[in-house]
Amino acid sequence: MKKISFLLISFLIFGCKSEPNKDEAAESTEGNTIPVDYAKGFTLTDFGNYKILTVENPWPEADVSYRYLLAEKDAEIPKNIKYDQKITVPVEKVVVTSTTHIPSLEVLEEEQTLVGFPGLDYISSEETRKLINNGSVTELGKNEAINTEILLDLQPDVVIGFSLDGSNKTFNTIQKSGIPVVFNGDWTESSPLGKAEWIKFFGAFYNKSEEAAEFFKEVSAAYEDAKKLAENSSSQPTVISGAMYQDQWYLPAGDSWQAQFMEDANANYLYSDSRGSGSISLSFENVLEKAKDADFWAGPAQFLTYEEMENTSQHYREFDAFQKKNIYTFASATGTTGGVIFYELAPIRPDLVLKDLISIFHPELLPNYETTFYKPLQ
Repeated sequence: MKKISFLLISFLIFGCKSEPNKDEAAESTEGNTIPVDYAKGFTLTDFGNYKILTVENPWPEADVSYRYLLAEKDAEIPKNIKYDQKITVPVEKVVVTSTTHIPSLEVLEEEQTLVGFPGLDYISSEETRKLINNGSVTELGKNEAINTEILLDLQPDVVIGFSLDGSNKTFNTIQKSGIPVVFNGDWTESSPLGKAEWIKFFGAFYNKSEEAAEFFKEVSAAYEDAKKLAENSSSQPTVISGAMYQDQWYLPAGDSWQAQFMEDANANYLYSDSRGSGSISLSFENVLEKAKDADFWAGPAQFLTYEEMENTSQHYREFDAFQKKNIYTFASATGTTGGVIFYELAPIRPDLVLKDLISIFHPELLPNYETTFYKPLQ
């Protein structure tokens, strides 16, 4: 924004005539920065009938950023505006590629604009499943190998995609056809409210920035209220997470959003001092030594029952949380076609995740609370 402002000011000082023509006046327009308080991955500037959306972190450790011009149909765009892709807004047909995008469309009451998705069975939302069942949303295959022929036939106004490292050849093919692809980096955010604030990213495509901001205001306020409630508890139970895969135990790193949830729920996550915003892998011996006496076990990977865990490895029985039946999973809450609701809804509703954990770790603070995601292991 500073660079844009500097160029515009320089133009006014050195390049303007006493009576600027229409184009020059348009080029001197300064926009209003839409506040983004928690998310680190995008910025949004509103110029009235067009916006500049900049995605700073399209994937982890990315060395590039992308500028997207979101312009209304008859908007007059200054000649000096630089951008990677132009999208006409409000969009009428969209393809999204992650279930985390679905709740944002529904919050904005724009789910009817969804025309295609890779892996329809992963979508859990009842509202969007109605659209799927009546044939309004087309199956596009697998995320890593989208059926471009079907997608091109749909002619969406934009494809909202994500990439692990920027090497998605399918997206290149789509863009060459004239359909813009916009990278969404909500999954790279390490804070719960940072992820949720990407609702403002989606609001820009529908000219619904005010609605997006109002929704986020309510969610963030509810989250902060829950966090303050948790601070009232004098106890701070110890917590472990994750499970074994082959010969390594994978669990959330100390800077991850899962670790932040546990800290904000006034719990002592035993690996909060580890670095990284993703996951870390450790030996079973390491975890057993440090977490054998943990009070709770939150998120034991894909496991749904104690029997399943025990059949996979007898060593799980060595943990106190297993013996005392203090293991809670988010994997058991699924949609009608098997999609895990947590993966879809939790990023945009961190307030509900936090309340779940508070009710588990400090039941006296939220008596008779019915959890949304986390359920006792069966």
